[in-house]
Amino acid sequence: MSARDPMYDECSMGDLVVRAIQRGGDRVAFVLDDQAYTYRAYGDLLGRFVQALKARGLKRGDAIAVLSSNRPEAFLPTAAAYLMGLRITWMHPLGSEDDHVYLLEDSQVGTLFVDPATFAERARTLRARVPTLGTVLGLGPCDFGDDILAEAARMPAAPLVAEAGADDICTLIYTGGTTGRPKGVIHTQRVHVTMVMAELAEWDWPADVRFLAMTPITHAAGVMIMPVLLRSGTYVMSKGFDADRFLDIVARHRITATFLVPTMIYVLLDHPSLAGADLSSLQLIIYGAAPMSPARLKEGMQAFGPVFMQIYAQSEAPNALTVLRRIDHDPERFPQRLASCGRPIGNSQVRLLDDQGNEVPTGEVGEICVRGPLVMKGYWNKPEESAKALRHGWLYTGDLARADADGFLYIVDRSKDMIISGGFNVYPREVEDVLTHHPAVSAAAVIGVPDAKWGEAVKAVVVLRAGASVHAEELIALVRTHKGAVQAPKSVDFVDSLPVTGLGKPDKKALRARYWGGQDRAVH
Repeated sequence: MSARDPMYDECSMGDLVVRAIQRGGDRVAFVLDDQAYTYRAYGDLLGRFVQALKARGLKRGDAIAVLSSNRPEAFLPTAAAYLMGLRITWMHPLGSEDDHVYLLEDSQVGTLFVDPATFAERARTLRARVPTLGTVLGLGPCDFGDDILAEAARMPAAPLVAEAGADDICTLIYTGGTTGRPKGVIHTQRVHVTMVMAELAEWDWPADVRFLAMTPITHAAGVMIMPVLLRSGTYVMSKGFDADRFLDIVARHRITATFLVPTMIYVLLDHPSLAGADLSSLQLIIYGAAPMSPARLKEGMQAFGPVFMQIYAQSEAPNALTVLRRIDHDPERFPQRLASCGRPIGNSQVRLLDDQGNEVPTGEVGEICVRGPLVMKGYWNKPEESAKALRHGWLYTGDLARADADGFLYIVDRSKDMIISGGFNVYPREVEDVLTHHPAVSAAAVIGVPDAKWGEAVKAVVVLRAGASVHAEELIALVRTHKGAVQAPKSVDFVDSLPVTGLGKPDKKALRARYWGGQDRAVH
């Protein structure tokens, strides 16, 4: 076999970091409250930060992790990993102590970076509980380890140099764990470069990007940092979501783009201050991570304007599998498309397949399957689960969908959430969309519950709008009229709120456990 020709080497995420810093110059890169970094200042800090890591002996291939609230310094370990070829694990700020212990042990992390203002106590606990964790460093003064920012400040200025290769493992992204222990998804630098290029090419970015991140930058919002920086935009952060804070930051910083999960959009739509808020600068609301009710999406378009763009992806093929662009959100000409997750992006192959790897006919339900440069290498130390997900030459996503003649995909549900009642398949997403069209309903989740006659019975769990009321029988009749008797709930429970995961997704595993004796039912 001939030696690899460096003539055709691909760039790494480190190369993109260097390019973004050079392009940005004296423009503002990051903002948090009254704190701001220009690109030049952040590049200087990053160069010193890399020198501090090297002085500690960190080298290409070493495993690190970061646990932090949203702050500009929380991106330093990720950017350093991109440059140095380190393997980073992002830890969700809302994760439990046991979750964090598992992630550190499973990913074999040697160095953990922690935000001391928010997670000092967790850092001390993790240090005691994870014997394989060699070093815990604070992103600031702390009593649980050395202050890596102070060490960086003592280092000489140094140019940013991309040392990683395209095939180096870049990140382990852990799945949500709604069906068991989280799995570490292996991504190379090549995958993340592909993701960033897809985000830049396929999304409806404003000409002047001032992006607001209210979800954790150690999750979905974090993989939107690099496209914003490559456009020399400003990335504004907030420590957590609050409706009043969102409205204030959008007006104060003239935000042009943001990312929200549907539950956040619902909170904003129901907030009394929305009507008087100055949202005139907002040109793009990216939404995703969970299905959104078409009825509430239409309500959102009336409140915010034609600014919505949906993305669909998963950890195993990150952030850019399909896009429902702003122009596709047309409730007058194509109202049915508000239930779609869009069409596949240009550089990935997406098909709806059956269990044998055969493509299903247009209009029939199949599993969304993907292949191409966005697909993971596999799950960390889980060969059997990797083989199950990567079969017939495709990544099986676990999401069931239909396609229309124009190529728009309509997710009917996760395969594990499908209900089999009396031998018939019921797709909860379709029932939920009918329920949320009722003017009294704010949100709904549909699950299967044990039933002696049907095996599983369809149950709707409903959150009403403030001051609204409706009888269960009316909602059942509504579904029966639109979807038929099989899909109609056998019962309706009214609750104040639906449980959500740390990622803001409806937690159907927790919801089902209430009706299955504390345990989730077996996946079909």
